[in-house]
Amino acid sequence: MHASDLRLDVVSPLPPVRSGIADYTLDLLPELAARADVRLVRLPGQPVAPEVEARWRPVPAEEAGADGRLPLYQMGNNHHHAGVLALALARPGVLTLHDLVLHHLLLDQTLGSGEYEPYEERLAADHGWIGRATARGKRWGAYGEAPTFALPAQRTLLRRQRGVLVHSAWATAVVREDDPELRVRQVPMGIPLPPPADRAAGWAVRRRFGVADDAPVAGSFGFQTPIKRTEAAIAALAAPGLERLHLLVVGEVAWQVDLMGAARAAGVADRVHVTGFVEYAEFAAAIAATDLCLNLRYPTAGETSASLLRVLAAGRPAVVSDYAQFVDLPDEVAVHVPLGAGEAEALAARLRELLADSARLAAMGEAAREHVRREHDPARAADAIVEACRGFRELPPLPERPAAPPPPTSLTWHELPGRLEVEGAAGPWAPGERRRLRLRLANTGFARWLAGTSGPGGVAVVVRLYVEGPEGRSDLLGDRRWLPLPRDLAPGEETVLETEVRRPPGPAELWVEPHVFQGLDGRGFSELGGPWWAREI
Repeated sequence: MHASDLRLDVVSPLPPVRSGIADYTLDLLPELAARADVRLVRLPGQPVAPEVEARWRPVPAEEAGADGRLPLYQMGNNHHHAGVLALALARPGVLTLHDLVLHHLLLDQTLGSGEYEPYEERLAADHGWIGRATARGKRWGAYGEAPTFALPAQRTLLRRQRGVLVHSAWATAVVREDDPELRVRQVPMGIPLPPPADRAAGWAVRRRFGVADDAPVAGSFGFQTPIKRTEAAIAALAAPGLERLHLLVVGEVAWQVDLMGAARAAGVADRVHVTGFVEYAEFAAAIAATDLCLNLRYPTAGETSASLLRVLAAGRPAVVSDYAQFVDLPDEVAVHVPLGAGEAEALAARLRELLADSARLAAMGEAAREHVRREHDPARAADAIVEACRGFRELPPLPERPAAPPPPTSLTWHELPGRLEVEGAAGPWAPGERRRLRLRLANTGFARWLAGTSGPGGVAVVVRLYVEGPEGRSDLLGDRRWLPLPRDLAPGEETVLETEVRRPPGPAELWVEPHVFQGLDGRGFSELGGPWWAREI
């Protein structure tokens, strides 16, 4: 009997959409329905499998959240979730954030359709001046993929919800660090425990690809993008001691990735087998064909990999990157490989160790299955979700609060306007007269000026005294040390520097100008691009 006082509208892509989140939702629905009054919402323009339609009778999207029901959104980072995003922005609910980064979806909706202004507006709303600067660079192709992962583009969405759910301790910490006001809870990702891997089905898969029954096989499962590091795994196959190891790649391959090209270049093409997208039964058979799973990742969109958990649930240990959410996996079920220049070598070493110890491999497989049974039971996940929804349902969305990152600094910002006043230089000066000048320097711009002792980006003031001689113009103060800012100067702040100057016997021009140090050694410099002062004395 469900608790009818909690009425949930579940909003998610659904099968036959090729999405791990669609499969996750379908697995979770029976457990949620045993604990709450649950309705399924149909997303506009997306098909729903006949069996799902018959069992759950989805309602139109415009009914989501009607009559006091609480929307429960399942949010991911691809175009399948555009409808979820639109509803979640319009109708506050509880949002399960499967991917911490939603920047790829934003790109698809804006620049992918040739629309630049919405991209800049949304990125600026979520990340302030950093977002606006990134958007302008992205428009002209000035940046690669790094900003796409560094700027998650989800602040506005999350602040409009009553609460946010994530699936790992790492994700919880990241979301709270980005916006401490957010209401976020960690809940398990529910994964039904399947029967143990069917070795007979696995042998059939091996024979289809010409792999001997006793040859070791590693599997890489899920959508293959550059961040899955599968090319590093292919490189590891060429390492000494792994001459019999095969790699089975199960999942759709992104257009940017040429796995077989990488395999041919490494001389291991006969041991790399790519299936493309497969249905669930074939997916399970492919897991059974492997001895272990590779789930390397860098950078990460913060996702908890359902495909990885399904592999663990089938009793296969994993080799993962020692990074982000994968650090949460215990050592008894996963071996962690460091990132960096030696990634392929480190991976090869871990694989040699595992494949040489069949008892350890078997024990890790049993522990992996037990880990999923204990930590990712769908009933346990549904209990946690229902408890969280009860706690969140009466809360209002958070107030709109634009992102306010700290200002840029003179290390990277090129517009550095300011104001410079020189006190004590008023004429006339007598020949040989010595004066102590006060240089009042104000930061009137947007960026913070770094102290002159900061190295690159540090600001210092140069004072020059130009005279005309037989060999042309020269600076009598050319050997004098520049005057560094004694501290950082925030926008709107000012500081006073002092220096002593003696007028030469003849006419001279006194010139004062701030400069910015460049280069790691702090030696190069450029003009500040803002204030300067000059006078004949």
